[in-house]
Amino acid sequence: MSDIAPVDETPLPARREIGGAPHTAEPGTQALAAALPALGLFERLAAIRAHVSSRIVFTTSFGLEDQAITHAIFSQSLAIDVATLDTGRLFPETHEVWAATEQRYSRRIAAFAPAHESLEALMAQHGIGGLKSSLTARLECCNVRKVAPLGRALAGRAAWITGIRAEQSAGRAQLSAVAFDERHRLVKVNPLFDWTRAQTLDFVRAHAVPYNRLHDRGFLSIGCAPCTRAVAPGEPERAGRWWWEQSDKKECGLHSEAS
Repeated sequence: MSDIAPVDETPLPARREIGGAPHTAEPGTQALAAALPALGLFERLAAIRAHVSSRIVFTTSFGLEDQAITHAIFSQSLAIDVATLDTGRLFPETHEVWAATEQRYSRRIAAFAPAHESLEALMAQHGIGGLKSSLTARLECCNVRKVAPLGRALAGRAAWITGIRAEQSAGRAQLSAVAFDERHRLVKVNPLFDWTRAQTLDFVRAHAVPYNRLHDRGFLSIGCAPCTRAVAPGEPERAGRWWWEQSDKKECGLHSEAS
C-alpha cells in the first residue's frame, strides 16, 4: 500500500479524555464512556451497539478514519446503519473508494443528497463559484449540501457515530468521545477520538481497507472538491479545508459544537 501523507504532530490543547462524563440521559451511555478506553476498535463498535437501545447510524465521508470504522462495522455484521452525504461536489476519487467499499463488503451505503429545490435556489443566488465570495455564502452551501441531508440521515436514530479525532483540530480536541447532541437529540459517539492519525493509518494498512488515493497526494482531510486542497508539510490536518478563509476553525456545520 502506498504511503499516505503524514500530519503535523504539534501538540494540541488539553482535551477531555475518552472516558470523560457524557452529557446525556440515554440509558447505558455513562457505562459506554467508561468502557471505551480499554477496548480496541472492533470492541468499541460492538460495545456501542450493545449499549444503545435503538437504531444507530454511522456517517462516512470515506476518509481514513471513516474507512477504519466502516471496516469494524461491516466485518462484524453489526446492526449499525452506514450513510454518506452525497453533496454533488465530491472528488472522483471519493466515488472510487465508495464503490470499492461497497464491493469489498457486499453492502450498500445509503446516500443522502441535497433537496433539489434548495440546491437550485442556492445556485440561482450564488452561482457555481459563489461559495468563495463570503463565509456566509460558503456556510449556506454547506447547509444545503451537507447539514440538511444530515438531518434526514439522523432522523429516527438514537445514536450517531462519527470519525472525529481530537488530533484533527484544536476545536475537536475540546469535544469528548461520548456526548449528547442537543441539536439532533441523540447520543454522539466518536470511537476514534483518542486515536492518532498514525494509529488509524496502521489499522487501515493492517486490514487492507480500501482508502481514498487522494491521501497519497497530501489530502489529509477530504471534503467537496472545490473546498479541499492538499496540505503542505507541517500544516495541520484541516488546513486544506476552506483554505481561503482566515480562520483556524474549519467546520461545515455538521459538528457545530467544534466550531
